[in-house]
Amino acid sequence: MAYKISEDCINCGVCASECPVEAITEGDDIHVIDPEKCTDCGACADVCPVDAPKPE
Repeated sequence: MAYKISEDCINCGVCASECPVEAITEGDDIHVIDPEKCTDCGACADVCPVDAPKPE
């Protein structure tokens, strides 16, 4: 099960730098997690200041 970033995202980019498989990219308004690459490690959720990444 992959993580998904909610609309709570403030587009700060902290999550992208923590992702060990580079599954997170910057979208227009929020960052986006590629579910094909996501390994469900939770590193993004651990560092997010607004708790935007959630398990799908």
